[in-house]
Amino acid sequence: MIGRLSGILLQKSPPQILLDVQGVGYEVDVPMSTFYDLPAAGQPVALFTHLVVREDAHLLFGFLTEAERSLFRQLLKIGGVGPRLALAVLSGLSVAELADAVQRQDSARLTRIPGVGKKTAERLLLELKEKLAPQAGMLPAPGPAGATLSEIGHALAALGYNEREAGRALRQLPADLPLEEGIRRALKLLSRTE
Repeated sequence: MIGRLSGILLQKSPPQILLDVQGVGYEVDVPMSTFYDLPAAGQPVALFTHLVVREDAHLLFGFLTEAERSLFRQLLKIGGVGPRLALAVLSGLSVAELADAVQRQDSARLTRIPGVGKKTAERLLLELKEKLAPQAGMLPAPGPAGATLSEIGHALAALGYNEREAGRALRQLPADLPLEEGIRRALKLLSRTE
């Protein structure tokens, strides 16, 4: 199992990054909460990781905090929740926000996440009820600037939004937004309309 990687961030293409660890490039999928806090390309970064081995692929997922990785692993233990859906949940809600939703049994908050229907939301609330306690101060901080609307659109598509939904959000954003801020604003706009 690969538990942690430390190296130079080569490329950021939400939700995936390319991390150089002593000459080996690792493609790592990260939730948007981690993506927001990543340094600029060329800077050092350390990630806690979780490796998913499948017959056709080895998928590596990375997280800036152990709390995110722990929650990702808890989500994977729930029937019907695979790595992509767990990543979408962590991209849609921070650890603290998900803990709050679980404590309040707020399924509406979870169904705003792409791929999470009413039944899945209820299953998540039931299975996570005893495992999560509310945590404060874990909201993502803004990251470095420099994105285009098309990159924001690609990030939304990777999170499960269709072209129509992504286009509707992109039309409401200024063209000169940094990538992380653009994704954050687009997700807020999309969560209000669902």
